[in-house]
Amino acid sequence: MIDESSVRLTAFFGIFVAVTLWESLSPRRRLTTPKIGRWLSNITITVLGTAIVRGVFPVLAASFAAGQTSTGILNQVSLPYPLRVFIAVLAFDLIIYLQHVMFHAVPLFWRLHMMHHADLDIDVTTGLRFHPIEVLLSMGIKIAAVMIIGPPVLAVIIFEVLLNGTSMFNHGNIKMPPGVDSLLRLFVVTPDMHRVHHSVVIRETNSNFGFNFPWWDRLFGTYRAQPAAGHDEMTIGLSQFRDQKRLTLLWLLALPFIGKPGAYPLNRSGREPRGRKN
Repeated sequence: MIDESSVRLTAFFGIFVAVTLWESLSPRRRLTTPKIGRWLSNITITVLGTAIVRGVFPVLAASFAAGQTSTGILNQVSLPYPLRVFIAVLAFDLIIYLQHVMFHAVPLFWRLHMMHHADLDIDVTTGLRFHPIEVLLSMGIKIAAVMIIGPPVLAVIIFEVLLNGTSMFNHGNIKMPPGVDSLLRLFVVTPDMHRVHHSVVIRETNSNFGFNFPWWDRLFGTYRAQPAAGHDEMTIGLSQFRDQKRLTLLWLLALPFIGKPGAYPLNRSGREPRGRKN
């Protein structure tokens, strides 16, 4: 059996180092806040979330899939193994897209997710920065998806590696030629595509929800090609959280409980607050 932990750790550190080097050599935007403090908070939150998930869930998605050989849709049909793997990865990606939309649509879930969006800059560590409670909920959704889909273990491992890797890639502060970006975003969510999602402008925040594949945004009408202000001039973050002195580790962990959600949840139609013109 594939050693899931070794595969995921190797992929994680390899992609993290690669994107970090790319950011250093060819940054897309000038950072507006001190990098050391942000990285310390973001990485600490990542480690904390991982530790909590490992403590709460006795088995993770891939291990759970190994024990579910008779339940789930794909276990009820006869398909070639490669096709089962492909369908399962695609189904997982759609579920994560819908989960992301849900975390923007439901005010309670948005309170958890807005910690991710409160970052005043966007780089490789932003792609790892999710509130521990959100990480727990996400793992619960993945395990439920395993029960419904009935995927091969290999499909779960591939998806987990893809999700983690593309999250670091598409949050990366990396520059690439426009032609390369246009080509890549036909197959994968690129940094320029996802950066729109981190705009302070509400109608842009509520767009481009995909992590791995870009097709769901186009299919469901949530795709936005570019930010209105352009990538160099756009403002990253949320309008209600602009004081970098308050974006410390403890404050970020408490943000879902004490922070104001603003007008960002989709249940408020994603319109700009009154008086705003951008």
